[in-house]
Amino acid sequence: MLGNGTGRCVALEEARRLRMDIRKLLKPGEFVLGLDIGGTKMLAAVFDHEFRVVAQAKKKSKTGGESDVNASAEQRVIGVITEAIQAAGAPPVRGIGVGSPGPLDPATGIIIDTPNLGWKNFPLAERLREKFGVPVLVDNDVNVGTYGEWRFGKVSDCRHVVGIFPGTGIGGGIIVDGKMLHGFSGAAGEVGHMTVEPGGPFCGCGKRGCLEAVASRIAIAKEVAALAAREDAPYIKQKCGTDLSAIRSGVIAKAIQNGEKMVESVVRKAAYYIGIAAGNLINILSPEAVVIGGGLVEAMPDLYLEEVKRGIADHAMPFLRKGVRVQVAALGDLAVAMGGACMIAERIAEMRKD
Repeated sequence: MLGNGTGRCVALEEARRLRMDIRKLLKPGEFVLGLDIGGTKMLAAVFDHEFRVVAQAKKKSKTGGESDVNASAEQRVIGVITEAIQAAGAPPVRGIGVGSPGPLDPATGIIIDTPNLGWKNFPLAERLREKFGVPVLVDNDVNVGTYGEWRFGKVSDCRHVVGIFPGTGIGGGIIVDGKMLHGFSGAAGEVGHMTVEPGGPFCGCGKRGCLEAVASRIAIAKEVAALAAREDAPYIKQKCGTDLSAIRSGVIAKAIQNGEKMVESVVRKAAYYIGIAAGNLINILSPEAVVIGGGLVEAMPDLYLEEVKRGIADHAMPFLRKGVRVQVAALGDLAVAMGGACMIAERIAEMRKD
């Protein structure tokens, strides 16, 4: 939102045009499906031509003890899509838009490597096209979630948006001039692997000091578990012990509400690192808005907003940060499904023009 009043008017007029375009993407009686493939759950939702949710279905992303993890994940994806379509009354779904974790090629819909699901060079788009007989679009889940927030959330009046979503890892999405930025590799937006602390803790990618290594929920849980072990976080110790998998966003928020100042200090430090990353992205990309989301932000929105804004103030150039909005994500669990539905609807509209 930088620039003079004339520029602002132009931006608002463009936003109105975009919202009008959304309403014209599908014809009355047409439906699309958005699918969010997460590390722990899958959510499929059917949308009508006005992008209202008609029905949705959820499944766990994987179960233990299965001999063929690859086939199981594919079957579960097909199953959750089928359940959502049936719950909607089996309408004529025109296309499927998917947000999936892990490195992938958005041009081909091939999942390059998703360890949690056992997929390696897996042609997800092709398999779903064969099964359901409709166009399929596959993109990174945080890209798709950021797109959903841009199209349907509180930043739909912007043309330049950065999304940062801290969770088990940290994902990012970048929209420049109304278009998703994929870059040369197709995988642009790996905000979680921006180095923010040289020589810092090891990240899952093998580097040291990545944003993900110091600000993800796992990074926070490691520090909080150490506090519990030292008797410095009694609420956490009572509820979770030192089990990292049990130290989730809601429990951390409750501990802070119960006055555990050392736990709050850990979270504030992690949130400030998100602000450092956001400040760097503002310096490079000059967005109008930064959207922060994910379970940690949903559980502690005020804390995250405060620390992210502080990090931006400390690390973004004054001229570039002027007027930039920092916005908590508005769509919750439906962000990826809504983004996927809109992206595939746009693809269908483009195909009609051809």
